[in-house]
Amino acid sequence: MIEEGKPLFLQIAEQVEDSIVDGSLAEEGQAPSTNELAAFYRINPATAAKGVNMLVDKGVLYKRRGIGMFVASGARDQLLTERRGIFADRFVDPLLVEARKLGLTAEDLAVLIRDRATQTEGEN
Repeated sequence: MIEEGKPLFLQIAEQVEDSIVDGSLAEEGQAPSTNELAAFYRINPATAAKGVNMLVDKGVLYKRRGIGMFVASGARDQLLTERRGIFADRFVDPLLVEARKLGLTAEDLAVLIRDRATQTEGEN
């Protein structure tokens, strides 16, 4: 679960975000505490707190004084929008550049993607 070379606090934040995106942490539901995250990942609580605070700063989590951290309303949509933008930057834009080099149209790409998706669905 823990990756070498990537700051631990970022990995903690990403794990919490993944749980929000996949629905295992519901909006307005209680998020794991800093101490729970630290114990689970066997890291320093200050490191876990840095990841959690990053999500608070983004508006994904909020603190209820004396109770704990909770997932903000709209957090899932916010994260999905952010991740779709990152996906487009990392994958779609380079795909379009290469497609233009190969003389492929948007429709050619759509057909290619549909065909590949159909093939991979049969493999699962």
